[in-house]
Amino acid sequence: MNIEGSWKSLGLFSKILRLNGINLRNAIEHLSIGLSLETSNIECLYLRASCYHAIGEFREAVKDYDAALDLELDSMEKFVLQCLAFYQKEIALYTASKINSEFCWFDIDGDIDPLFKEYWCKRLHPKNVCEKVYRQPPLRDSLKKGKLKKLEFPVTKQKTALLLAADSLGQRIQYHCPGFLSNRRQHRMAGLAVIEIAQKVSKTWRALQAEWKSSNRSNSKNSKKARRKEKLNALISQNRGGAGCSTSSFSETSSSMEDRSLVRSTMTWHDVYSMAVKWRQISEPCDPVVWVNKLSEEFISGFGSHTPLILGQAKVVRYFPNFQRTLNVAKAVIKEKKCVNSKEDKIIDLSEDGKLQEIMDAESCSDLHRVVGEDFWLATWCNSTALEGRRLEGTRITLVQKGEKGFDFAIRTPCTPARWDDFDAEMTVAWEAICDAIGGETFGSTDFSVLENVRDAILRMTYYWYNFMPLSRGSAAVGFVVLLGLFLAANMEFTGSIPEGLQVDWEAILNFDPNKFVESVKSWLYPSLKVTTSWKAYPDVASTFETTGSVIAALSSYPRILTER
Repeated sequence: MNIEGSWKSLGLFSKILRLNGINLRNAIEHLSIGLSLETSNIECLYLRASCYHAIGEFREAVKDYDAALDLELDSMEKFVLQCLAFYQKEIALYTASKINSEFCWFDIDGDIDPLFKEYWCKRLHPKNVCEKVYRQPPLRDSLKKGKLKKLEFPVTKQKTALLLAADSLGQRIQYHCPGFLSNRRQHRMAGLAVIEIAQKVSKTWRALQAEWKSSNRSNSKNSKKARRKEKLNALISQNRGGAGCSTSSFSETSSSMEDRSLVRSTMTWHDVYSMAVKWRQISEPCDPVVWVNKLSEEFISGFGSHTPLILGQAKVVRYFPNFQRTLNVAKAVIKEKKCVNSKEDKIIDLSEDGKLQEIMDAESCSDLHRVVGEDFWLATWCNSTALEGRRLEGTRITLVQKGEKGFDFAIRTPCTPARWDDFDAEMTVAWEAICDAIGGETFGSTDFSVLENVRDAILRMTYYWYNFMPLSRGSAAVGFVVLLGLFLAANMEFTGSIPEGLQVDWEAILNFDPNKFVESVKSWLYPSLKVTTSWKAYPDVASTFETTGSVIAALSSYPRILTER
């Protein structure tokens, strides 16, 4: 086999190593062999840099990123990698500057310039970023301050217990579908996030319980409903401090409220999900996982996630199994609305000439496109729990012709400021519903039947999260991690696995009503829930892995004691 052929096989093998979460140091060794055969191969340089980056060896990571940036390239595909190397280097420098700080100070969404994040997500040429955005301090600055040392992982009893529990819990997020490979690093990340969420949320609930016991219990049920409706109307009707501003707006609008306002303002739905987001960001630094409302102009115009089921004539292995259901949902929406939207956002009327019946009979993208006559999109909806009869905009199903026989059939979720406000209000009420359900005599219960309302409330908030899609990527994993964390905080551990062929986020996206989603998921989830309080004996995640460096080391180290099960 020639050198080029050897490199292609080796490059593919190295990518598989990373995807499977197998020891990144082994992947580095293989990639180094590839570079010894072809020193200027940008794919190999970028992959090795990202592996060094992930395990916290920032000197070597920056060195490889710089080497990739210095190459003269001969294709657009390679140029995209070079652009990514620029952004990844900046993220590596940022992480290096935080390595000895507490992990809570690792804040990509708050610290990194919105324009930088927008260009990073879109893989755009960094020229504009270089001119307008403050660059991260060079690595030598971190070295001078003594911040950057080789990350070590001294094994302790507390760390071992925590990581064993995290590895077990984290496996529960795995989809058993084509294209979703098992990733040990991501499982550990998920497990640690689940435990931290459970620990911090339970403290909030404990404070709620203490306040409940000391409060005046004479308030009637009807008055509570009236106050909640009054606060919801206030949330929806005013700008609450700007688009996506859930934390400050919640505390401002509820400052005069009586029911547990002080405690609730200390933890919002956004705070709960932010814990999982931070873990997702640090576990795979090459994924641009950011809150969409923290981008720049792109948020104003409506940043949209794009998840294709068909690309041209290719069936996307991960998502094509959802094709028939998505097609049926599209037809159901058209049947009710009797129209779709063109690429220019003009209404295309389908109510005449028997077109609706033809659409109901359509069995393929080609059939659907032929009847409509041009590229189009339509929006699903989500029934509101907060306000009866109200509908939120769900996802957009798009159909675009590619060539003579190909189509781009996808879902796109635009996060415009108006849509963000709607879902922010819905998530606020959903989080309140969970806190209400866990309050009173329910808190601390180990009676499965008593916890029914808590379980259902958690699933409803998960439904709105999946339809919200407020992250540039990673919303599916974050959603299930939070679900597991909230169940654990309520003394319920999921001990089963997600059924084969099922993707939980798609169950939410393809259902118009949260109750139907709850009924669908509870059929397999609830029988695998075990009531337990053993998680309360786990060491505290935040103090056991206090610094950003210790978190990276925990995700990158697999001592022998941890692998002997």
